Amino acid sequence: MASESLQRRIAALEERVARLETARDTAGDVGSTSREDTFWALEGLRRRLAGRGQVLFTGALDLPTGEHYEWQQGALADGLLAADWSEHAASYAALGHPVRLTLLRAVLRGIRSATELQEVAGLNTTGQLYHHLKQLTATGWLQAEGRGHYRVPAGRVVPLLVLVSAVVPPGSRQETE
Repeated sequence: MASESLQRRIAALEERVARLETARDTAGDVGSTSREDTFWALEGLRRRLAGRGQVLFTGALDLPTGEHYEWQQGALADGLLAADWSEHAASYAALGHPVRLTLLRAVLRGIRSATELQEVAGLNTTGQLYHHLKQLTATGWLQAEGRGHYRVPAGRVVPLLVLVSAVVPPGSRQETE
């Protein structure tokens, strides 16, 4: 089973490399996509930084709830490499449980009340629910909004989706070149 998953991932990577090589090889052809068109965000970042290493993520989206978010965040690579990553372990750990990820996805989709969240997560007791909600609120992934209602704070919506997109296997999401 793990072998099949690995084979699918390798096949998807080979397909992506082939597409990139084709785009590179045909960059001069009429109607083709150049590297600058394909990697427009990366090329803009390179021009702006003039040789300094930086990590950038950005996003603009409308949630099913009608809420609109736009977010851009960047950091110099040297600063990221020098930082003590272990200081943020609790924030990553909060995302490391399937129930918590289910809760976050449900909240982004518009399910906000504790009662509905308990049902969506398939939890038998409110104690189980509040254990998970406490982990998510303590680390800033969720915010209490009134009595028994929750939301993902605006500054965490795009970063959360960036983290998810970094681990969701290619082929199970729609790719943007």
